[in-house]
Amino acid sequence: MNVAEAGIVRLDPQSLRIKRFSALTTMTLPLIGTAVAVWLLVTGHVTALDLILFGAMYLVHLGGVTIGLHRLIAHRAFKTRPWVRDVLMVAGSMGAQGPLLFWVATHRRHHKFADQEGDPHSPNLHGTGLKARAQGLWYAHMPWMLSEENSKWSVFAPDVLHNRQLVAHHRMYPAWVLLGLALPTAVGLVVGGSLEAAGTALVFGGLARIFVANQAAWCVGSICHAFGSRPFATRDQSTNNWWVAVVTMGEGLQNNHHAFPGSYRHAVRWWEPDLSGWLIAGLGRLRLAWDLHEPSATAVARRRIGD
Repeated sequence: MNVAEAGIVRLDPQSLRIKRFSALTTMTLPLIGTAVAVWLLVTGHVTALDLILFGAMYLVHLGGVTIGLHRLIAHRAFKTRPWVRDVLMVAGSMGAQGPLLFWVATHRRHHKFADQEGDPHSPNLHGTGLKARAQGLWYAHMPWMLSEENSKWSVFAPDVLHNRQLVAHHRMYPAWVLLGLALPTAVGLVVGGSLEAAGTALVFGGLARIFVANQAAWCVGSICHAFGSRPFATRDQSTNNWWVAVVTMGEGLQNNHHAFPGSYRHAVRWWEPDLSGWLIAGLGRLRLAWDLHEPSATAVARRRIGD
């Protein structure tokens, strides 16, 4: 495959250093914060406020990513009002998974080349032996972010490039990440009434939240292309993994998603865990979202190969 023709570029040394520094920072600082959070839990220095902030920011983080970056922008599965879109872009950027153009281009490239040469994070391109499979899973989970390759924005995200508001969110990415750390810190300071409360709020609502939520999200690209059920015929190895779906607000229904990528919900049956899909449906009832795309019952039945 000609990588240039496929919309894949190799970064120059300076750009590669910046990319790897950003990725390693995103990986290591939240890990350190999580280690501190574990120590606070073990020593009994955690408060109810810390746990509430962790849970609330976790939902904001993943909701922004899966509803905003993923289903709204990357797949255009529904439409919404500009202010709702802006809130989702800020929330998704606070997840520290990369700037908007990077995120959208990478994800669309993943769908174009899913589990084939060119997929930026497939676990299935490293061989068939046990060691090769383990290496593939690990690569698809995190090290792919250190690759010297990048997805070309003009190829995979031209619509985003031509939208001034979305480009502004892309450029504001560092500020939105910092906002995601500042918000729980400020709440800790105001509600807890001390610098210690602000510090533990930063640890739980900021750093540990980023680490845990992103580990869950990255399981979609690794675990959900290796382990789980495959009710629909797709050209890739995507699977439905319910425990990943629960902790990622529906993203773990990856086989459903690859079968019907333009659908606003990943669940095709009411009992499948897809909190993001339910929230988008709620926005629709409030008339804050419309043109909610989903496959017909006939299309679902036609693609289904098992349960």
